[in-house]
Amino acid sequence: MDVSGEQHYDIRHDIIKKRIDNLGNVIESRKDGVGAPKIERPLQKHGGRLDHNEVYCGSCYGSEESDDQCCNSCEEVRDAYRKKGWALTNMEVIDQCKREGFVQRLKDEQGEGCNIHGFVDVNKVAGNFHFAPGKSLDQSFSFLQDLLNFQQENYNISHKINKLSFGKEFPGVVNPLDGVEWIQEHANGLTGMYQYFVKVVPTIYTDIRGRKIHSNQFSVTEHFREAIGYPRPPPGVYFFYEFSPIKVDFTEENTSLLHFLTNICAIVGGIFTVAGIIDSFVYHGHRAIKKKMEIGKLG
Repeated sequence: MDVSGEQHYDIRHDIIKKRIDNLGNVIESRKDGVGAPKIERPLQKHGGRLDHNEVYCGSCYGSEESDDQCCNSCEEVRDAYRKKGWALTNMEVIDQCKREGFVQRLKDEQGEGCNIHGFVDVNKVAGNFHFAPGKSLDQSFSFLQDLLNFQQENYNISHKINKLSFGKEFPGVVNPLDGVEWIQEHANGLTGMYQYFVKVVPTIYTDIRGRKIHSNQFSVTEHFREAIGYPRPPPGVYFFYEFSPIKVDFTEENTSLLHFLTNICAIVGGIFTVAGIIDSFVYHGHRAIKKKMEIGKLG
């Protein structure tokens, strides 16, 4: 999301997300619904079970916007609650979620992590991208509660950045966040949001053949904000970036022959100067020692 108002949630195009265990090994993804508990027929909005001659219309559990609204899946119930700004605190009583095995999947995924790689296109204005639990970030992050309530431990935001860059690679570029790792300590029992404040500097690199690479460099500062007070900050890893109004231009050039010869002369002259100093020191030292030996004063 950025200051222009553009927002994208749950990005999947050009982004690959993999489940990993606590040792970093990739876990094979399961298809939705596999292993879901077998229970009786779906519960209708009117309170009875679905009959063969009925059209399914599930309850939204008080979050309906109209009398004829139906919520036929766990996701539809959660969306209805999000639109109301409510937290779905007890999903054990939601028939749709029990049938789809949503609660059990959350319990099975405790202690897992994720590996994310890919790229996204952003506008050249200040904004942020972040990694946080939940499907979307509307309603002032109230959606987080319907996930975090099923985690017995605090949400762990330990992370390692293998590589982060803005734009194409060019010779000599240094990305300060490559290989950076941060481990959340559990001593105080608090989670929070880890923030990276990134200053992006547009850069043009022109090689010796005149080909230009339009890219960026960046600097960064870090800050951890504990989940204290109200409103409670949502847990996750956040990258807040802004673009510098200054552009840097690198140009690769050949050294001219005259400049090369001048450097050679400077090097040769320096060598002769140092050699002359050393020779003079050795010569005068040898003469002083020889003179003392001649007058019998040595040793």
